[in-house]
Amino acid sequence: MTIDWTSTSFIWLDWLVLTVGILGVVWAVWRAIVKDKKSQQGEDSSAYLFGKGEPWYVIGMAIFAANIGSEHLVGLAGTGAKSGVGMAHWEMQGWMILILGWLFVPFYQLMINKMGKIITMPDFLKFRYTKATGSWLSIITLVAYILTKVSVTALTGGIFFKYLWGLNFWVGAIGLILVTAVFTVFGGMKGVMTLSTIQTPILVIGSFLVLFLGLAALGGGSIVEGWGSMMDYCNQLNNGYGTTHMFHWEEGDSMYQEYPGFVVFIGACIIGFWYWCTDQHIVQRVLGQVPGEDNAEVMKRARRGTIAAGFFKVLPCFMFLIPGMIAAALAQKGTFALGETDAAFAIMVQQVLPAGVKGIVTIGFICALVASLAAFFNSCATLFTEDFYKPLKKGMSEAHYVFVGRVATVVVVILGFAWLPIMMGMDTLYNYLQGIQSLLAPAMVVVFACGILSKKVTPKAGEWTMIVGFIIGMLRLVTNVITDTGKTAMTGDFWENTTWFWQTNWLVFECWLLVFLLVFIHVVSCYTEAPTKQQIDAITFTSDFKKSIKESWGAFDIIGTLVVIGLCACFYWYFW
Repeated sequence: MTIDWTSTSFIWLDWLVLTVGILGVVWAVWRAIVKDKKSQQGEDSSAYLFGKGEPWYVIGMAIFAANIGSEHLVGLAGTGAKSGVGMAHWEMQGWMILILGWLFVPFYQLMINKMGKIITMPDFLKFRYTKATGSWLSIITLVAYILTKVSVTALTGGIFFKYLWGLNFWVGAIGLILVTAVFTVFGGMKGVMTLSTIQTPILVIGSFLVLFLGLAALGGGSIVEGWGSMMDYCNQLNNGYGTTHMFHWEEGDSMYQEYPGFVVFIGACIIGFWYWCTDQHIVQRVLGQVPGEDNAEVMKRARRGTIAAGFFKVLPCFMFLIPGMIAAALAQKGTFALGETDAAFAIMVQQVLPAGVKGIVTIGFICALVASLAAFFNSCATLFTEDFYKPLKKGMSEAHYVFVGRVATVVVVILGFAWLPIMMGMDTLYNYLQGIQSLLAPAMVVVFACGILSKKVTPKAGEWTMIVGFIIGMLRLVTNVITDTGKTAMTGDFWENTTWFWQTNWLVFECWLLVFLLVFIHVVSCYTEAPTKQQIDAITFTSDFKKSIKESWGAFDIIGTLVVIGLCACFYWYFW
C-alpha cells in the first residue's frame, strides 16, 4: 500500500495514527484516575475538584492547557489572518501569570490556613467581605463560563472539525461538548491534569511544525525568506498602515477604531489580571496540596508552576496567531483558497503537514480542546458544589457531592448550547470573547485587588461594588446585542443622549468602568462599617508566614521570572 506523504487530506495513515493515539490517551488517563482513587481509598470531592499536590511542571502545563482552547485554534489564528498582531496583547501575558504566583498565591495560602481547607475564589470574598459577595462572584463566574467558554468552544470546535475533516458543523460542536462532558464527569481534576500533561508537548511541537513548514512553503523552502514575505505582505494591508503593529496611534488607521493607542494595553491588562489571578479555573490549578504540607513547599510549587506557565504563555502567538498571518499570505500567493479567516489554522494543518504527522498533531489538538473545556466544566462543578450546595446540604457523603458536581456540569452544557444561537449573531469570535470579558473584569479586579491591598475597604463596599459592576456590565451587554456592539444606531432622545454608554469603544468603556468602580468602592467604604479584626488578619502576614514566603523562593524563581518578562518585552519591542 503506497503512502502519499504530501497529501492535503486525511488519509488512512492519519486515521490510524489518530485512532491509536486517542486509545493511548484514554488508557493513560484511566490508569491515572484508577491509581489516584486507590491511593485515596474511595471518592474524595476535594481531590475530584482540586487535585492533590501536583509537581510544579504539571501545574504549569495544566494552567497553559486550561487556557488554550478551540478559540485559539480557530479564533486567534483567524484574527491573525484578518488583523495581524492587533490581538496579541491578550496572549503576550506570561508576565501577568507571575503576579498570581508572587502576589496572590501567598494570600490564598494564608486564607487556606485560616479556613483549614482548600478555598474557592468565592470563599476568599466571603471571608474578606460578606457571604453575599462570594455568592455574587459564583453567579458571575458561572454566567461568564456559559457566555464565553461553553458556547465559544462549541462554535469554534465545530468550525475546526468542519474545515479539517469536512464534518458537519453541528456534529463537530455537539460531539466535542458531549465527549468533554463525559470526560469531566468521570475524570475530575486528576483527569484534567493528566490530559494536560499529555497534550501540552504534542500541541506545542505540532503547532511549531505548522509555523515552520508554513514559513518554508511561503519562502520557497527558506524559513527566513518566508518570514520576510509574510511581514512584507502584512505591512501592505490595512490601507498601508500594516497589521504587524500591536499599537495603532493614528486615527486614519482603520484598526485604531478597534484598538485605540495605548488603551488596548491597559484594557488587556484589566482582563488579564482578572483571568490569571482571580478566575477559578486558573487559580484552581495552584491550590491543590498534600494534607499537612509545609506552607513554603506549597508556595514554591505553585510559584514555579506559574513561572512555567509564563514560559508556555509566550508561545500561542507563534503557535496560532502568526500561522494565521502565514495562511493569509499563502492564500494571496495562490497556494490555497482562504474563504473564511477562521478556517486558517485547520487549512494550514491540511496543507503543510505531511501524512501521519497530521494524525499526531490532531491528537494534541483534540486533547487541547477537551482539556480546556473540561477545566471550565470542572470549575463550574467546584463553584456550584462548594459555594451553593454544600452549605445547604451539610454532612452528605463525598460520593454524593461528586455526583452533584457532575449534574452541575450537565446543566452548564445545556445552558451553553442555549446561548450559542444568540452568540453566533454577534461580533467576530475573538472580539466577542474579549468584549464579554471586558464587561465582567473591572469589578473583579477592583474587588480582589482592594481586598488584599487595602485594609480600609469595607465588607459592604466590596459587596456593592461587585453588584453594581455586574449590573452595568450586563446592561452594556444588552445594548451590544441590540446594536451589534454599537454598529447599529438607536433612535430616540434617550438613546441619542446615552451614546457615551452604548457606543463608546469597548476598551475605553472598560477602562472608565474600572476607574468608576475604584472610586465607588472607596466612597462606599467611607460610609459603611469597617472590616472586623478577623477579616484584617486574613490579609495580614505574620512573622512566621513571612518566613515561609522567604523560604519559598530562590535564584531559580528570580531568574525564571526575569526571563519570562524579558521574552514578553522582546515581543513588544519587535512588533511595537
